[in-house]
Amino acid sequence: MKRRILGGTGISVSEYALGAMMFGAWGNTDHDESVRIIHRALDAGINFVDTADIYSAGESEEIVGKALKGRRDDIVLATKFHNPMGPDDNHRGNSRRWIVRALEDSLRRLGTDHIDLYQVHRPDPATDIDETLSALSDLVRAGKVRAIGTSTFPAEQIVEAQWAAERRGHVRFRSEQPPYSLLARGIEAAVLPTAQRYGMGVLTWGPLSAGWLSGRDLSASGRAALEQAKFDLSVPENARKAEAVTALSELAEEAGLPLPHLATAFVRSHPAVTSVIIGPRTMDQLDSLLDGAEVTLSEDMLDRIDEIVPPGTDLNKADAYYVPPALSDASLRRR
Repeated sequence: MKRRILGGTGISVSEYALGAMMFGAWGNTDHDESVRIIHRALDAGINFVDTADIYSAGESEEIVGKALKGRRDDIVLATKFHNPMGPDDNHRGNSRRWIVRALEDSLRRLGTDHIDLYQVHRPDPATDIDETLSALSDLVRAGKVRAIGTSTFPAEQIVEAQWAAERRGHVRFRSEQPPYSLLARGIEAAVLPTAQRYGMGVLTWGPLSAGWLSGRDLSASGRAALEQAKFDLSVPENARKAEAVTALSELAEEAGLPLPHLATAFVRSHPAVTSVIIGPRTMDQLDSLLDGAEVTLSEDMLDRIDEIVPPGTDLNKADAYYVPPALSDASLRRR
């Protein structure tokens, strides 16, 4: 497994990161099997594991903690905070009050004394970025966190955070974790160039676009039933995705590649991308993705992909997984 340096930190990470969202109640409920999947990934050369406190309400972190016993020193461990971890409004968000509590909870569940990359899962319009950076900087200086990053931040908020860190003397964000796939290329317009400009590492998630690029029939899947806005073919944007998947499948077949291998190789090919997060639920899914770890795409192949899905295009804007408060909260648009 090839490695790259994470955003100028000097930390060496594998080109694939193991995403742990599907371990626990949200996916594979068998803890022992989940641990075996993690061990298989580590044995294959993956040294980067990404989870979050919200995944299965902390269960994912507990499973990862079990799997890393005796191997922690060789692993770059990342987790995230922000999303609600209880009914109390103060048990969420990006405030100092919650960050300190959230980190201690994650450390306990993971069975470790430090996090290598602690990430803000989403922007928080209720909290000044200076407040968030101040708290995270204190955790870095206390030795509980090695580096900090963001997830699904728009380009303008990445820039604001970099400026705030420089002007206030805070530790700066070293990475961004956005969704990126053959069907969701919106980050190519501003997020990826901005990350490059500030020397940030990029850990992309969703390379199979929530299963659209898995090669499987999604019509009967539980996720399709839960997220109709992203899967219902009567939605014009999803019909466009289906057409693109058909064309991409034909292109993959012509190249002698499984569609998932084409999808992951495409994401890895962007020069801004440090590591691609893969999130298997089963051992077979992991093995299939590992088989494509060495696939590279030619310039001609990348040009043909651009003809199917133009650069910088999200075929369905819902796949960006972030709606600015100015659009989602009507009170911010009305006097």
